[in-house]
Amino acid sequence: MQHSLNRRSLLLGSAAFTVATPALLRAQPAPIKLGLVAALSGQSAKSGEGITRGLTIAIDEVNAAGGLLGGRKLELVRRDDESNPGKGQIAARELLDREGCSVLFGGIDSPVSVALVPIMNQAKVPFMGVWAAATNITRNGADPNFCFRVSAVDVLVDKALVQYAMRKHGTKSAGLMLVNNGWGESNRLGMTAAAEAAGLKIAGIEKFEDGDVDMTPQLSRLRAAGADTVFLVGNAAPGAQVVRGMQRIGWTAKIISHWGISGGRFPELAGSAARNVEFIQTYSFFGNLNATGQRVLAALRAKYPDIKGPGDVSPPVGVANAYDALHLTALAIAKAGSTEGPKIQQGFYGVENYAGLIKTYAKPFTPANHDALTENDYVMVHYVGEQIEPVTG
Repeated sequence: MQHSLNRRSLLLGSAAFTVATPALLRAQPAPIKLGLVAALSGQSAKSGEGITRGLTIAIDEVNAAGGLLGGRKLELVRRDDESNPGKGQIAARELLDREGCSVLFGGIDSPVSVALVPIMNQAKVPFMGVWAAATNITRNGADPNFCFRVSAVDVLVDKALVQYAMRKHGTKSAGLMLVNNGWGESNRLGMTAAAEAAGLKIAGIEKFEDGDVDMTPQLSRLRAAGADTVFLVGNAAPGAQVVRGMQRIGWTAKIISHWGISGGRFPELAGSAARNVEFIQTYSFFGNLNATGQRVLAALRAKYPDIKGPGDVSPPVGVANAYDALHLTALAIAKAGSTEGPKIQQGFYGVENYAGLIKTYAKPFTPANHDALTENDYVMVHYVGEQIEPVTG
């Protein structure tokens, strides 16, 4: 009898489970998956971690407010591109085909993001750049264009750097030190155009490979050509070699840099001279923060034990760009009322206003402009030890 009762109880329990499961599934709608293709290992891993943190804090806020599209929670799925365009393409296809991500976010490396542009436009799934600044990521000539960005744009950064160097340091003759890839070429075009418009002489243009460890030949040529300022475009490791190379030849020209040096171990590799390099960011957690900034800094400190204050949010550009981009993407999905790529694309155009971390956005995207930030949204910073702080004076 006891055996029969146990068997009957088991059957009843199984039936109850099979009945309850569909109801449970209805109560917990499928998440909306968002993909991240970024450098999560290697010299630029710090950039991927910053982006992840910015996205995660924003996702936590959206989910705490009830999610999107009737209670669907956002879920981040990451893949490491190892700063390699081919691996980035493989990662993107996996996130689209296997994971079913509705939007992909990109990382620090412009060559990787440029390689993803045709994939995303062909798949008709929005791509949101949050760091890579190559002009042709968003201005890619595609129609329809599914690539958006909350980040710097080389053509605008170059204008800002030229104007800053001339105003702050009286630069009269500049030398360009550019990484030998698509990002470097994007800045060669932008920098020469910005210099010509401002009446600044370009003394010379030199290139280097990411793995180069001796920059003295290029730097010696720029010094001989009469450059009084070096504009640097490269990531942390080669950027540190530029600083070391200038020390070796005893050249004290000013270095004004793009922001690639903030995505890795630059202060460690460059040593004490890292402080002398001034570079661009879109945000700083120092100073008088707006309400969003105060909230985000508090959330970062609560979630990540290594963050004690504003100087520990590193790199700030990765965190800030990703945070604002995620919220703008959530607004676009809500406007679309769908996770279908073409509808989300139109949803971006429908976003009216958002009080973000970097600024208050008003109609940040239009069919003619897929970049939410302008040249007025940049700040100049430098390293103080391991921390990135605003340049004063």
